[in-house]
Amino acid sequence: MTDWIYKIKNVIFDLGGVVVDLDRERAVKALVDLGLEDADSMLGLYGQQEPFYGLETGERSTGEFFDIVRNRMHPGVTDAQITEAFNRFLVDIPVERLSMLRRMRMAGYRIFVLSNTNPVMFHTWIDRAFRQEGGTINDYFDGVVVSFEELMCKPNVEIFTTLMRRYGLNPSETLMLDDSDKNCKAASEAGAHAFRVGNTDKDDMLAVCGALLEIRQPE
Repeated sequence: MTDWIYKIKNVIFDLGGVVVDLDRERAVKALVDLGLEDADSMLGLYGQQEPFYGLETGERSTGEFFDIVRNRMHPGVTDAQITEAFNRFLVDIPVERLSMLRRMRMAGYRIFVLSNTNPVMFHTWIDRAFRQEGGTINDYFDGVVVSFEELMCKPNVEIFTTLMRRYGLNPSETLMLDDSDKNCKAASEAGAHAFRVGNTDKDDMLAVCGALLEIRQPE
């Protein structure tokens, strides 16, 4: 284990692919079923095309987004149907991951979210998923930074420096957990440490957080 990990005080979590399980194909199929025939090319796992990208960067309002995609769908499709189909991208937040987030804070780590997401998902599915234990997303994290509010997406280095500056984090004491190599590289360029999270019991979120807990006792 490298020496720098013993100096980590702050951990930044990506949501999709780290805390939240994803299934892109479910969303693509649901959107195609509504008539959006090119959903596969528009909805990427690590990056979106218009109008999804504009929603994620905050350049488009939810109303504009709904109107644009509805015009390319079957007649009569509603906002609620589009929301439900789009949210099929998101599968689950296992309760053990929520428990791990609480354990991390109890152990003295400051933890944060830095996510490329959009207001449709964030204010519906994501909000509900973090309420399954009776709290809200703000009960699990010391700060939440999302792309649609910052008007920029990862891997823009500036969004990493924005989070660290806003919350007074020392980059050398900060670790980014992300499932994208590009985002990990950007975090490193911002001065933080980074680890690419996988989906095995050796490199998933629970494994990495477990390793961090082993080297730090609750304060």
